Amino acid sequence: MWLMRGTPLLLQLIFVFYGLPIIGVVFPRYEAALFAFILNYTAYFAEIFRGGLQAIPAGQYESARVLRLTNWQTLRKIVIPQVVKIVLPSIGNEVINLVKDSSLVYVIGLGDLLRAGNVAMARDVTLLPMVLVAVIYLLLTAVCTLVLRRLEKHYSYWR
Repeated sequence: MWLMRGTPLLLQLIFVFYGLPIIGVVFPRYEAALFAFILNYTAYFAEIFRGGLQAIPAGQYESARVLRLTNWQTLRKIVIPQVVKIVLPSIGNEVINLVKDSSLVYVIGLGDLLRAGNVAMARDVTLLPMVLVAVIYLLLTAVCTLVLRRLEKHYSYWR
């Protein structure tokens, strides 16, 4: 986990696609990008959920024992709803980062918005394609933000 969180995603993409074939592990471009993104974001999500679980006061578990709830009932009815509410903003932030980080796949030759913008910019000798790419990314992150706000509102105690 430390390795994935301590190195840039761009470097991880390059390593998975260009470095692993040296030891005989070959991924096609799309699968290499998917593998690198999964490894990277799993490390961040694990830390987010670890923090969410640690944020639940010990008294919650003690109360569940007093009520004679099983471990499964304690998790399902008491712990998980609180953890979801606690981690949702951080998860939302990582989802938005994932949308923006998708532009990094250009380094292994995958087509994405940024690559298309670069090609159009070189062809037309204008900055307008990059402005359009920025607008598309802004729209994607705006949609994610709206969906995440609705989720946060849904899990809010005060409606």
